Amino acid sequence: MTILIDPPHWPGPRGLMWSHLVSDASLDELHTFAARLGVPPRAFDRDHYDVPETAHARAVSLGAEAVSSRELLRRLVEGGLRKRQGR
Repeated sequence: MTILIDPPHWPGPRGLMWSHLVSDASLDELHTFAARLGVPPRAFDRDHYDVPETAHARAVSLGAEAVSSRELLRRLVEGGLRKRQGR
């Protein structure tokens, strides 16, 4: 099981760029890691957490694997954790 984070390429609130934080195997693992990182539960969206650019380096230092957005999505789908809106 691995926690993955993509680069902060997504514009969001407070004028920050945002990353996606996912697990390739377990939502429980993802929730545990997000809590350790200090990400609030409200940042969870179906299958990922939205994480501000200010937390990216800390996520990596805690063990998240930095990957491209394409790689993150591929591994999320392969792990069976991709949840589409409305499902």
